[in-house]
Amino acid sequence: MYAALWNFLPGPPWARALLCVGLGIILLAVCFEYVFPWLSDYMPFNDTTVGQ
Repeated sequence: MYAALWNFLPGPPWARALLCVGLGIILLAVCFEYVFPWLSDYMPFNDTTVGQ
């Protein structure tokens, strides 16, 4: 999978590495802004029973 991504990106190796870092930062930002807040509603981490 990583080799296919590396071969798909244009440019010399330093530009490909820079694009990979940029894409990784964008993916991480999307996860923190949209995916993780949506997923937190379905996770049982906030269902505590200690105070009941």
